[in-house]
Amino acid sequence: MKRFFLLGLALLVAACVEDYKSPWPDALQLLSVNAVYPDGYAHAVHEGVVIRIEEVSSGAAYLAKTDRRGLAEIPVPPGIYRITCSDRTGKDLFNGAADKVVVTERRIVDLRLSHSTAGGLVVKEIYCGGCSKAPQEGTYQSDQYFIIHNNDFETVFLDSLCFGTLSPYNSTSVNNWTDRDPVTGETVFPDFAPVVTVVWQLPGNGKDFPLAPGEDAVVALRGAIDHTLQYPLSVNLNRPDVFVCYNPTYFPNPTYHPAPGDLVKPERYAQVVIKTGQSNANTFSISSPTVVLFRTPVPAGEYVLQPDVVRVTPGNSADRVVVVPYEWIVDAVEVFDGRSSSNGKRVAPAADAGFVIQSDIYKGHTLRRKVDEKASAENGYEVLMDTNNSSNDFYESEIQSLHP
Repeated sequence: MKRFFLLGLALLVAACVEDYKSPWPDALQLLSVNAVYPDGYAHAVHEGVVIRIEEVSSGAAYLAKTDRRGLAEIPVPPGIYRITCSDRTGKDLFNGAADKVVVTERRIVDLRLSHSTAGGLVVKEIYCGGCSKAPQEGTYQSDQYFIIHNNDFETVFLDSLCFGTLSPYNSTSVNNWTDRDPVTGETVFPDFAPVVTVVWQLPGNGKDFPLAPGEDAVVALRGAIDHTLQYPLSVNLNRPDVFVCYNPTYFPNPTYHPAPGDLVKPERYAQVVIKTGQSNANTFSISSPTVVLFRTPVPAGEYVLQPDVVRVTPGNSADRVVVVPYEWIVDAVEVFDGRSSSNGKRVAPAADAGFVIQSDIYKGHTLRRKVDEKASAENGYEVLMDTNNSSNDFYESEIQSLHP
């Protein structure tokens, strides 16, 4: 379990770096984090914004609060840290993240915040880790799904919504799409999200699939069948309201893609916009995917045919991706593998400044977005947390929401 330390006010906000005298000079170093808001949003700077500082190897986490200048100062032990910040003013979201920040002495970090707007559609749940076959022996992973939720006060149409997962597949893999700033050492992301293996698109011609405020849509990533008939710890995805990633031409593996159940409507089969990988099954990390929802301003089938949209991953000629500009992303959720201390972010802070940790696989665990109880009561429908920071918005549940 992660450890959290909320230090007293004297430690959280020191008077200034020059005046600070550590009572533990050999154990702690002063870390100053300056939350830098985007141009044009200086009015959004206010006191009391929480800065989360997490030591990468141990998981020890420290929470500091900014002063009215946007500065937070806190003594921390020497180490390598991940720093995140989320702030919200109305529908304006501000998120920043700095990964692998080395602290060996007094350090000042300018944490640049990106602006985004709270959207209508969000990812409500990701079930990717599989479950036990109990009472039989073995493990099972052909039952993956995620849920889309309408967080807005207006009906949203799901028609032509695209989705996919980012390169690299796993959070513990080397990410050849990012660079390291030679001065600050911070991770530098490209100005696009690299969607790997396949781009899926929900069907519809514009207004065929409405989603009312507070409603959900289930997307079966593999088998849209009742998995509980054989494996009681799994889920039933043979549902009339489910969308399914089923295309035996591109993904003919029947273990992962059996023919959908009798309650699944053929008009709810997701469409393959483009397949760039070689797998005979929809490749989706069991331990740590990054899920993105996005819309293209031109038909997706036309977009992927444009020059330089499909690219080869640097250093991996077998790995091709589709370039998706960040401004097209509706929602993104980053998952880290809780069994490792070598996780790295794959999506820029503007889309998801944090991450949700999946502690283990084959346990039937799922990753769920928190409910905003106050907003739900005020609006009269279920409103979910949406700060564009999965560290704040998500939690790990020991059982799938669709489990009977």
